[in-house]
Amino acid sequence: MDNYDTEQAGSSPWHLGPIIDALRTSREKTHNIRHQGRVRELPSRTVLRQVIEGISAALFPTHYGRPDLNDESIDYFVGDTLNVALDRLVEQVRRALRFNPELENVGEAELAERARAITHAFAASLPEIRALLVSDVQAALAGDPAASSVAEIMLCYPGTIAVLYHRLAHRLHRLGTPFLARLAADIAHTLTGIDIHPAAQIGASFFIDHGTGVVIGETAILGQRVRLYQAVTLGARRFPTDEHGALVKGAPRHPIVEDDVVIYAGATILGRITVGAGSTIGGNVWLTQSVAPGSNVTQAQMRGC
Repeated sequence: MDNYDTEQAGSSPWHLGPIIDALRTSREKTHNIRHQGRVRELPSRTVLRQVIEGISAALFPTHYGRPDLNDESIDYFVGDTLNVALDRLVEQVRRALRFNPELENVGEAELAERARAITHAFAASLPEIRALLVSDVQAALAGDPAASSVAEIMLCYPGTIAVLYHRLAHRLHRLGTPFLARLAADIAHTLTGIDIHPAAQIGASFFIDHGTGVVIGETAILGQRVRLYQAVTLGARRFPTDEHGALVKGAPRHPIVEDDVVIYAGATILGRITVGAGSTIGGNVWLTQSVAPGSNVTQAQMRGC
């Protein structure tokens, strides 16, 4: 035995020796589920969360950073925090790239070089991401009469945290690390109860009020100034299959929500349909057909269809 010798096994009241042997056989041979049967290095959920928390602190140092920052220390804090976060990120990107089918046979040196290039591009996009996030916070402040300050929204609104994670995850996805982006999205889901696929395209000034139970699918496209309430689903109506019965991956199957749409709590919008600009979708509506711009769709109307 490599990590649990015979003496240890013999001293255990659980008679672990045969169990350890059987688990090794399952892990290495009978039921080997490692990527390509060999990849052991996985991105770390713990490290990725540390990376995102560090980047969040660099983007909004007075909200997510340290309470003692001043004009003299804030830039140093941002630089130091980014250095640490990006150093950690490049290794997580490298590990995640092994799961890109087109990179399965790429050598370690090239993989490391790609990871560094992606991390550089990600870092360069942070001012743009911050501008989007500021628009999201301003939308929350303007759209929620209960919101008293930007600080309250930044620190107390789960929708703000979910959107922050999504903006970062979406950029990682666009830069070619879909596995790492998916992991970031799932961390946000765990923290907030809001499930946004990192490939979903979401415009500026996006606001999720309350938020628990919101689901936004992979191919959803949302315009600017869209507002969602809790338990809204932007999902797929059906899952196309190929001639062998396998699911077709990546096909457009989620809604397009145009600018200035409000979708109230519990609404379920399914399929590749379009919700026209300026529309309002009422609570608990089940919608599977496109609606024109400026529509006001209620549950009573849908029951009459």
